[in-house]
Amino acid sequence: MTNQVTKRLRLLIVVAATAVVTALALPAGSVMAQVAPTATPTDPTWLGFVAARNAVQARERGVDLTIVRSWQFLQDDWSTANAAHPQQAAGIDGCVSTTSIVDARPIFYGWTYTIVSLRGDTYVVRVSFDTRETAICDLVQAPAAPAASGEAAANPNLPPPVAGAAARGSFELGGHIANFTQSSISAMQRSGMTWVKKQMKGVGLDWAQGIINAARANNLKVLISVVGDKNRLGQNFDAYVQEYAQLVAAVAAAGADAIEVWNEPNIEREWPVGRVNGAEYTKLLAAAYNAIKQANPNTLVISGAPAPTGAAGAAGCFLDQAAGIHFCNDDTFMQQMAAAGAANYMDCVGLHYNEGVLPPSASSGDPRGNFPTYFFGSMTARGAAPFPGKQLCYTEFGYLSGEGMGQPIPAAFNWSPNNPVTVAQQANWLAQAATLSAQRGDIRLMIIWNVDFTLWGSDPQGGYAMIRPDGSCPACDALGTVMRR
Repeated sequence: MTNQVTKRLRLLIVVAATAVVTALALPAGSVMAQVAPTATPTDPTWLGFVAARNAVQARERGVDLTIVRSWQFLQDDWSTANAAHPQQAAGIDGCVSTTSIVDARPIFYGWTYTIVSLRGDTYVVRVSFDTRETAICDLVQAPAAPAASGEAAANPNLPPPVAGAAARGSFELGGHIANFTQSSISAMQRSGMTWVKKQMKGVGLDWAQGIINAARANNLKVLISVVGDKNRLGQNFDAYVQEYAQLVAAVAAAGADAIEVWNEPNIEREWPVGRVNGAEYTKLLAAAYNAIKQANPNTLVISGAPAPTGAAGAAGCFLDQAAGIHFCNDDTFMQQMAAAGAANYMDCVGLHYNEGVLPPSASSGDPRGNFPTYFFGSMTARGAAPFPGKQLCYTEFGYLSGEGMGQPIPAAFNWSPNNPVTVAQQANWLAQAATLSAQRGDIRLMIIWNVDFTLWGSDPQGGYAMIRPDGSCPACDALGTVMRR
């Protein structure tokens, strides 16, 4: 369960452009019809345009971009060395011939803006996602053509995917447990669950083997979410990717039925500072997938579910200055993954849904607004869209109810104070979600968050639990009814 700071990240972007390189004036070529920029101060792409425009105007005397013929932008990956650069520099400065590889800033992702002035001059400007850094290009790299709809793009920088045997399957239900107790096992059996989930972090292979053995003893399949050391990943990315791949291969060889490759890698709380990007994560996913399939072709490989993020409803990657966190919205992050060829290295798209306050059939009416992550249907579509043809795996799915907990829901989680979710609603909505998931046909797995956690505080895990403080489990019977039909 991600801390609520990351669930409702506030968008606080400071516009601070720094012009550092030489301007580019290219022939106009083919451009769109004249478009005057429309100021939308809360839109991060507009803020990026302002940063790009200001950088050009500060560098080029007499250039006025208040009104332009056209402007376009794309989210870009600058991590590959630019062969056209005199020293083959990468990063934001890789398009600037006068910046040496020594002086190039380690900023590898952001926006690339193409601005055509009224005079027909074209300026290409790279802008970091927090809009603090800009580079005005004199070496232009054409972006890679996107894959056709339904096609998984091949990434020449990644190894060919290894074939596996777990590519498809029908809907199944499971639960995330704190401990293998008689109470938790009984609750899972009553619910019709066939899977159990545990998260592996900071423990060794012996721990994983013990979890696998316990699951087998209770006739359950086991999903292990393997979270590595983000600090070591940040210190030596390539070396740690290989070490992580060896770890998940060992977990697969030990008998894990499914492995989730990391957890919520779209936020710096879980991923190295400065490297939050779907393409970077795909490098780790590809290495892990191939290692897992070589060790055990039957192990289901699930991509690390991103944290559902709203960022004031915007799309992109941002810096939340109040929380000190850089993050990418979950949809943006998955789009970046798809563009990098991630579909070739997963059996199932990992998703989380745990902030709902309405039935899973609802598509509007949330007191917070209508952002897609608030509703089961739109959250599912959000994950399915970038990966057509892939099955979906909810590795965390739950509804928070404070009923019977003895203390109010923490303010950061109190999403519907005037109409709080009851335990009866929690039970019914979980059962409805399971039914809808089975009917969709593209949802492979739903792991309920959670079965038996008891913590109640700043992170109210116990409020999600199916087993309530009085020992009852209304969700067990509701789920059992629909799963045994």
